[in-house]
Amino acid sequence: MFKSIHFGIVLLEVCYLAEDMNHDELIAFLKDRLRHPLPGKEAHIQMAPQPIDLRRFDPKVPHHHRKGAVLLVFYPSRSEVLFPLIKRPVYKGVHSGQIALPGGKMDPGDTDIIHTALREAQEEVAVNAERVQILGKLTDLYIPTSNFLVTPVIGAIHEVPEFVPEIREVDMILPTQLDFILNSERRQRTILKINQELELDTPYFDLHGEIVWGATAMILSELAHLLAEG
Repeated sequence: MFKSIHFGIVLLEVCYLAEDMNHDELIAFLKDRLRHPLPGKEAHIQMAPQPIDLRRFDPKVPHHHRKGAVLLVFYPSRSEVLFPLIKRPVYKGVHSGQIALPGGKMDPGDTDIIHTALREAQEEVAVNAERVQILGKLTDLYIPTSNFLVTPVIGAIHEVPEFVPEIREVDMILPTQLDFILNSERRQRTILKINQELELDTPYFDLHGEIVWGATAMILSELAHLLAEG
């Protein structure tokens, strides 16, 4: 059950230059910016459900954690920059029906975490991994409910990809304008009822009429912080 509440605190003063970046300018900016220290917790906590699960921000994650990666891949479409989000199918699991970035767990055959992000994105939405230019990585984020340490990998493609959803893992592909996450009006809050015992005061991005919350919102928050510097 969701109860909408206006998210009245403007978290970022996003400059017009960041909103007006074209695809090539975005690539150049991120290639340089991702080599420097990242905001990490400062950005994540702004979109973290409350009460905050402090395990997310413990520098020592459980030794038995699983590794995973998501791919944030930008592509040009006319005068806009877009990236794909996906909607997970409804299933018996903690991420059922949620909006996410393409990605998944690291397999034994993956050479590194970037390989994981590319392989998963190719499997889930048919992104051609060979066409992706890797720009860098955002801050790792631990997800206590699934015990994953997720690495957001940032990439770019120089043409509009021919997306195809993997029907067992992806219910819908949602091409998303980069400008959307820079719009403060799209940052809202809701009371999210997890079960009979737990309700979370949850910041989220209102995208495509969907509630984009949790780890995905926290990752997008860090990206928005970087773009605010542009």
